[in-house]
Amino acid sequence: MSALPVEVRSMSDNLIFMMGEFEAEFPADLMYAKNHMWAMTSGDVARFGFSAYAVRLLQDVYFLDWTVEAPVDFSEGQEIGSIESKKAESSLYAPGVGRLLQLNEALLEDPAAINTDKYQSGWLFEMTVSSVELLTAKEYLALLESVWNKTQRTIKGQLNE
Repeated sequence: MSALPVEVRSMSDNLIFMMGEFEAEFPADLMYAKNHMWAMTSGDVARFGFSAYAVRLLQDVYFLDWTVEAPVDFSEGQEIGSIESKKAESSLYAPGVGRLLQLNEALLEDPAAINTDKYQSGWLFEMTVSSVELLTAKEYLALLESVWNKTQRTIKGQLNE
């Protein structure tokens, strides 16, 4: 299998990660969780949404469901909902320890903003951040680069080859 080289380049205030022929764009002023969510922080409160990497892998999110209601305390890795898309059905997990303050209820009616406006109206939830490991955009792209070959094999059904 020949893989296209991973390319990371700066474009205005955003970083670009090449997923094959597709660009995934990451605002440099946001933080990122290892579960492929972005975080916009203000004090001890963070708003989370799916990173461009996650959205590109999911492709066309069409259903979102929450299994929690605000306010509630989260533990890291706790299941908080589910998502369905063209490519996958998956559970959603809390990125760290904190207290859920607010869900983006508009996404329940129409989750299309996750696809079209992931870094603005496509946000998922807000929580107080007690313990969440967040990465800078550059650190997150380094993480993506380290897992990209395995991700490609998984997508192509070649993980065990």
